[in-house]
Amino acid sequence: MTSTWGVLTLIALKSGTLRFSELRRKVNGVSERMLTQTLQQLEGDRLLTRRSYPVVPPHVEYTLTDLGHEAAAHVECLANWVEDHMPQLAAMPEQA
Repeated sequence: MTSTWGVLTLIALKSGTLRFSELRRKVNGVSERMLTQTLQQLEGDRLLTRRSYPVVPPHVEYTLTDLGHEAAAHVECLANWVEDHMPQLAAMPEQA
């Protein structure tokens, strides 16, 4: 959940159920493989559910669980805070 892609995936799913391709477009820059791994991890952590339909081509949807909605709200607040304070954070000297 704390990976960059995990955070962005949780935030993307806050708006509702998405198919894999829709999610990949919303999480700009993520590779198919990395998104697949991220979704598997989030599903294993019980933060989202995966629903697969027996059709060709494959149709798979991802939806946040109640716990996933709660986590998404928290990580979105943190992501917004980081974005708001980026100039200050970047200007701080590195500590040894």
